[in-house]
Amino acid sequence: MENQMSLGNWLLTFLIASIPLVGFIMLFVWAFSEGTQPSKKTFAQAALIWMAIIFVLYMIMGAAFLGAMMA
Repeated sequence: MENQMSLGNWLLTFLIASIPLVGFIMLFVWAFSEGTQPSKKTFAQAALIWMAIIFVLYMIMGAAFLGAMMA
């Protein structure tokens, strides 16, 4: 059985992930590196998927708003 991440490790993970540019880069590192614990790797992959979904939704809403303003 693998070592589970402790509460302190999770708190540090969330702290690093919340730093604007550093957190984004670290999510990629955690999501795609081989040495990362599986639970942290899965968390990072899920966070990146949610970021992509939210980005696409913002682009759609921005285009709709811009289209409404131009009309």
